[in-house]
Amino acid sequence: MRKPNDLSRCLAALEQDNTLIAVVEMGVESWLVAGIVPGIERHPLKKVEVDEGTLLALLQRWRDEAVRVGHPIKRMVVAFEAGRDGFWLARWLRMRGIEAYVIHPASVAVSREHRRAKTDRLDTELLKRAFVGWLRGETDHCSMAAIPTLEEEDAKRASREREHLVGERTRIVSRLKNCLARLGIRTFKPTLRKAPERLVSVRTPEGALIPPNTLAELERDMAHLRFVNGQIKEIERARLARLQQEPKTRAHAAIRLLARICGIGIETADMLTNEVLLRDLRDRRAVARYAGITGSPDESGKKRREKGLARAGNARVRRGMVQLAWRFLRFQPGSALAQWYQARTVDARSGTRKTMIVALARKLLIALWRLVTTGEIPAGVTLRATA
Repeated sequence: MRKPNDLSRCLAALEQDNTLIAVVEMGVESWLVAGIVPGIERHPLKKVEVDEGTLLALLQRWRDEAVRVGHPIKRMVVAFEAGRDGFWLARWLRMRGIEAYVIHPASVAVSREHRRAKTDRLDTELLKRAFVGWLRGETDHCSMAAIPTLEEEDAKRASREREHLVGERTRIVSRLKNCLARLGIRTFKPTLRKAPERLVSVRTPEGALIPPNTLAELERDMAHLRFVNGQIKEIERARLARLQQEPKTRAHAAIRLLARICGIGIETADMLTNEVLLRDLRDRRAVARYAGITGSPDESGKKRREKGLARAGNARVRRGMVQLAWRFLRFQPGSALAQWYQARTVDARSGTRKTMIVALARKLLIALWRLVTTGEIPAGVTLRATA
């Protein structure tokens, strides 16, 4: 049964005699636009500058050509692959009455030849073939990405920026420790608050002070570390302020609900809510598949094996859920999910535990999705008292 949020096929009937179809191969310096114009045998191909107005003018010109040959256009559809340019063009086209879709690049079938020809022109041919099949309602041609609103995209930025800054902080600390280890200094902790003041008096095992160039490098890295820590704290303060100012919005209500579960903090709740839990996903299988924590079977003839995680979904959600699964075992030992995991890892082998923790992460993500969408609390989960 088809569902209204099923993006694997088009739900509207395709009237090819009255539908203008176009695909865009988006580059940094130019766009290559290929079209299927009713009543015109040739398939036009036009390279335009990176400008949405020029693209719209081209589509209108093709529409006028179809009208002149007796094919009035009732529907204009445009598709392009998801990439660096994001979703702004799709939103812009939809505001002007043009159906716009964003194709998952990995869902378009390509030749498996070792050295296949690849040009922008050939790419547009592949996109046209996949897009027309999708418009006809056929399955397995390509998959479409859900187009978020500008507000939904912006809601993800705080968590993603904090993740980037945490990674930058780790790199700075590692660089500081490596620089000190090169001089034989292993007991000094560069992350302490008074570390910059104590650095000038630190001596190497040879009894010498830190050389001037190395000292200046360490001081700059420590200043950079303080700056990054300040940015992380600023993001966290701003997020808490937004939660207090607008506690009843859909996203903030979901974050506060998840944060009531012992073992889930504001950062994890914010990431899960904005990255996956508020998306209009069909069912529990779609939730697990979006996170990339489903299996990838390899079956041919008598061969039956698993190649591991598909890893085709959101990497942030996948990493966060695996980390949360380990933390969930510690903070929610009496929950049904934790007991399910313990019953299947009684042999205490590391391989079994690592395999089953992914299964627990998948089950936990589905349980949290049900909590946010239907209010069903996972069995045995302990909640914090409301403030």
